[in-house]
Amino acid sequence: MLIGYARISTVDQNLALQKEALKKAGCERIYEDEMSGTKDNRRGLNKALEMLRENDTLVVWKLDRLGRSVKSLIELVSDLNAKNINFKSLTDSIDTSTPSGRFFFNVMASLAQMERELIVERTTAGLAVAKKKGKIGGRKRVMTDSKLASAKRLLETGVSPKDVAKDLGVSIATLYRWIPAT
Repeated sequence: MLIGYARISTVDQNLALQKEALKKAGCERIYEDEMSGTKDNRRGLNKALEMLRENDTLVVWKLDRLGRSVKSLIELVSDLNAKNINFKSLTDSIDTSTPSGRFFFNVMASLAQMERELIVERTTAGLAVAKKKGKIGGRKRVMTDSKLASAKRLLETGVSPKDVAKDLGVSIATLYRWIPAT
């Protein structure tokens, strides 16, 4: 039996392309996840793995849909092979039921890991350059300097923290994060 697994990691992605390809490949059952491939506990993948029996094949649309690290991919495929379960990646043309497929899987897994590490490296370098230029990433501060000054004045005059937070349009937790209670 062919059992398919599809995964997307962000809400702007769509499972339809992967599911259609898996159906076209002959998958009788398809399990899916909407989360990062770096997460270990993926409900859809776990269900797919539970359903696999000897001589079945786990089918994915692309290798990186199964996982991000070479180590985890190799461990998973090795575990499948130990149970006489095959692995197939449609777009990467990997089929571990053949010797060349097993070799190709190891090469592709290494390349996928290298690509991921290069992305992380470039992102880290870009953030360092931005930081040197004085740019700060993330959300803009809710508590501006003027709001902080206003909050301190209001609190000193005896206005309750709840009212100060409401007047400034922030939560009490945000107010206390910037002006700890005394």
